[in-house]
Amino acid sequence: MDKVLVLDFGGQYNQLIARRVRAEHVFAEIKPFNKISAADIKASYKGIIFTGGPSSVYDEKSPHIDREVLELGIPVLGICYGHQLMAYTLGGKVVSGDEHSEYGKTKLYAEESPLFKNVPKESVCWMSHRDIVDVLPEGFKIVASTDKCPAAAVCDEKRRLYGVQFHPEVTHTEFGTEILRNFIFDICGCSADWLMDDFIEASVERYKKELAGKKVLLALSGGVDSSVAAVLLHNAIGKNLYCVFVDHGLLRKDEGDYIEHTLGGKLGVNVIRVNAKDRFLGRLKGVTEPETKRHIIGEEFIRVFEDEAGKLGKIDLLAQGTIYPDVIESGKGDSAVIKSHHNVGGLPSNMKFSGIVEPLRDLFKDEVREVGLRLGIPVELVGRQPFPGPGLAIRVIGEITEERLELLREADAIYRYEIDRSEIRSALAQYFAVLMDTRSVGVMGDSRTYGYTVALRAVTTDDFMTADYAKIPYEILEAASTRITNEIKGITRVVYDITSKPPATVEWE
Repeated sequence: MDKVLVLDFGGQYNQLIARRVRAEHVFAEIKPFNKISAADIKASYKGIIFTGGPSSVYDEKSPHIDREVLELGIPVLGICYGHQLMAYTLGGKVVSGDEHSEYGKTKLYAEESPLFKNVPKESVCWMSHRDIVDVLPEGFKIVASTDKCPAAAVCDEKRRLYGVQFHPEVTHTEFGTEILRNFIFDICGCSADWLMDDFIEASVERYKKELAGKKVLLALSGGVDSSVAAVLLHNAIGKNLYCVFVDHGLLRKDEGDYIEHTLGGKLGVNVIRVNAKDRFLGRLKGVTEPETKRHIIGEEFIRVFEDEAGKLGKIDLLAQGTIYPDVIESGKGDSAVIKSHHNVGGLPSNMKFSGIVEPLRDLFKDEVREVGLRLGIPVELVGRQPFPGPGLAIRVIGEITEERLELLREADAIYRYEIDRSEIRSALAQYFAVLMDTRSVGVMGDSRTYGYTVALRAVTTDDFMTADYAKIPYEILEAASTRITNEIKGITRVVYDITSKPPATVEWE
């Protein structure tokens, strides 16, 4: 099987690069820049991609690579920081300045090059940089430019070394997929021989061996990720998997019954439902800071699991539905922390389990859904809206109370109903309501009201690393707003969030 190595220099899009390669049915593996030798690279990979990163190559503290990696004869594609690093390592010059900076969609002017086959001479790319390559290394030439960046793409075709200042891995780059395909297939010569069925088969066989005779407790949050992890591990170890579904009082309307019936009833997974609402709400009383909420919920999840483990006898390992975006945004490795996730950033240090099993941590959301469908999970569950482990706690801004949770449950259910019965549903990746911590004056009949504000959120995205706000028709928003304010006492105002990611995240907290 042909493999491409993604060398990680600490950028936020690192796993996304690997996802784009894997989308072409070529296996991609991510390694920290300083955790693999040139000899290991030469023995295992047909191509290398240097990722972006927040550093400047001329800073002595920034991550660097041994020149030997560029002299292995293996094709290299440097992206953003990786592009600058390649030029700098080979004797080029990188400079910084506000006059060079570009952020967001930028016009790209491409020239004849194997990297730009089937790419128009003018297109749109996604930029995010302040430094640029000012002097090229010997043997390199410029093959694309922008108005502010003369060396937007460079190459040494003889040595098969390529660098791009922009990000071909994000969907905002119009022909990013074509550029990556050109590198993977034409320049590296890879074969498209990696399929999701291979991942499932390999995972089941791996866990049959590694977990033989061991009892595993799975953190079943009710979302797609943990549900797919549950069925995957169930196929490997059967009744030795105990799926603890914590009803923490922070679920969406009718969530608990649906999950218990689908996984436990239809698929035969060993589901144990625990009513822990009072326990969670008690610990969250008076808490308003988002990160504190996440850590409290993460720790309390583990405590509940430990309590259940005590009832079940000796439990060896904890399983979780962690996926790639969770790992990235929690700042694992050298990536900058955006926000912690309860299942990677909020685990208490004194856990009583001997280890953690995370069968999906290398997959993106669309890959997880594909795995779920191939495992026979109903499309209604696999296609459900993403739902964070901390649940509605991070969609209730400010203090969490039973009253405020109920307001949000009802508003969210109305909004999702109005979306689900419209044609736009299939175009949306995620949509939900948020209860804000501000109140405003309203009027109903001849009476003054004073209630909460609900924000509606909907995004379109392929990978959740970047996302655009959805252009929902006004009549749908109007229907949702009218119903929410008329049917839910305590809500007087509805607003719609038109912020994309970046600069915002999909969730508000």
